[in-house]
Amino acid sequence: MTKTSGIIAAIAIAATGMVSPLAAQTPLKDVAQVRNGIIYVGMAYEISRKCDDIGARTWRGLNYLQSLKRLASDLGYSDAQIDAYVHDDAEKDRLENIARQQLAQLGVVPAEPATYCAVGHAQIAANTRVGWLLR
Repeated sequence: MTKTSGIIAAIAIAATGMVSPLAAQTPLKDVAQVRNGIIYVGMAYEISRKCDDIGARTWRGLNYLQSLKRLASDLGYSDAQIDAYVHDDAEKDRLENIARQQLAQLGVVPAEPATYCAVGHAQIAANTRVGWLLR
């Protein structure tokens, strides 16, 4: 093998390695770590809105969302794909519904603000991802 054909082979192998993950890329909404992270932020936000005793750790939440964006980028998603996901109204509605269902499973009753406080304090005490986003 000549030096030139070796370089061409190396470039072909590198290009194949870069293209194949993108060709079979999972839709961003199906990347569990990103999706769940957004849901956790939504849960923390909802608790902080409904319970006067608990506040959101805004900077921590924003940094966490930025880390999710970096993760998506590191996984090969383009800025355009990430923006499309973030601004998809149907997906926002779907994630909000999931967040509210998870809050209900934890004991939140929408008509009873005290239940948001109870769940929020329990999440903080257990140091869950949701609790980590609250104070």
